[in-house]
Amino acid sequence: MGHQSEPGMAYGEVDHRGVHTTQEGKSLGVFICWLLGNGCLFGYNSMLTIEDYFVHLFPNYHPVRVITLTYQPFVLVVAAVFAYHEAKVNTRVRNLVGYSLFFLGSLALIILDLATSGRGGIATFIGVCTVVAVFGVAEGHVEGAMTGDLSLMCPEFIQSFSAGMAASGAITSALRLVTKVAFEKSRDGLRRGAMLFFIASCFFELLCIMLYAHIFPKLPIVKFYRAKAASEGSLTVAADLAAAGLQRRPKPSVTPSTPDDRSICTFQAEDRPSIPERLSNKQLLMLNMDYALDMFHIYLLTLSIFPGFLAEDLGSHSLGSWYALVLITTYNDSDMIGRYVPLLESIKVTSRRGLLAAVLAWYMLLPAFYCAARYGGEAWMIVLVSILGLGKGYLTVYVLTEAPRPYKGPEQNALGNLLVFCLLAGLCLGAFLNWLWLIGKGWRSNPWPACHPDIFCEKITIS
Repeated sequence: MGHQSEPGMAYGEVDHRGVHTTQEGKSLGVFICWLLGNGCLFGYNSMLTIEDYFVHLFPNYHPVRVITLTYQPFVLVVAAVFAYHEAKVNTRVRNLVGYSLFFLGSLALIILDLATSGRGGIATFIGVCTVVAVFGVAEGHVEGAMTGDLSLMCPEFIQSFSAGMAASGAITSALRLVTKVAFEKSRDGLRRGAMLFFIASCFFELLCIMLYAHIFPKLPIVKFYRAKAASEGSLTVAADLAAAGLQRRPKPSVTPSTPDDRSICTFQAEDRPSIPERLSNKQLLMLNMDYALDMFHIYLLTLSIFPGFLAEDLGSHSLGSWYALVLITTYNDSDMIGRYVPLLESIKVTSRRGLLAAVLAWYMLLPAFYCAARYGGEAWMIVLVSILGLGKGYLTVYVLTEAPRPYKGPEQNALGNLLVFCLLAGLCLGAFLNWLWLIGKGWRSNPWPACHPDIFCEKITIS
């Protein structure tokens, strides 16, 4: 049987590659991608935003750094395995497993806190680090899979997904400000605020599972791009096409007679006599080495500064306990804004060499942050945090949307996975370099003030 046409499908639109496509469901798809991007980092950002609670429970274990250092290797290893085998991996299963692990990890934090009655100790700290590792495995599943999958669709999807990831930090920061005000005078305020984060994370991850499993794959524009990728030899979209009701047939027995039918049927893999061979991962990496280096250096620099430097080098300021929260909010908001800037065509960077030069020049922020922490005031630090967030957000979206443009669906999926691996490699190395700020201070130096259950700590980290 031929494939049934989608009611109301608009045919004749042309995407950025000059391919006739449908636009039906695009707005809803953009919003769902934003929510799925939120879900990719909401659990981990929640843990980073309530670091003051973990510092209260584990004052001698440097949880600010240890949590980050525990998280990154798991993300990197899982992402590396999937980037190598991406052509044979079921993307639908990979994403559902990842979001399910986010949900189970958030639920485990609630159970752990209730079981220990909010007490610290080495056993509880190991439990928290185990959940962090689970979050790392989950992100290794989701970030590369979603980026690769969305790379073969319209650029607005990958831009919205990336903006959603940044928005998760802004949302958790705003929620942290609310819990600080609501529970500041409560004796058990830290714990109540933390439990609110864990519960919110559970509900949000469950929402992401439902959206990805039952709504996103059935959008006409999503079905179109996945069917097109299947026609170009992609095996990763087969399960999502089946979930959307598009089964691959050996031979179409009915010739499509309407534009609506052609928009889906034209891109069935079996309708074409042969499928051109795709570039290998090595070839894609060599052709896009500058983009790969951009992603690596952007996130190497970012995690070399956050969260450890500002967690332990803020000093005393007139804003008191609100200072770190202001910096967190400023960074997350500027990062989110930066990921919308590429939508403005008039200010896009056009030179790939110029982009790489700008990324390398960005390392001047390291001495700038050091000088601002030692000799500057709050205003200088807020300005630098804004620059770091805006630059990181803009460059991330620019690379992820521009790099896949010239390629076919299977190559776009592979390149998306490779760029995410480079991003995570920069994060992981940056997490290790972050410890260099402790040189001369000693392992047990802890500038965070002692926390009483009814007093908020002075410092918390920046996601």
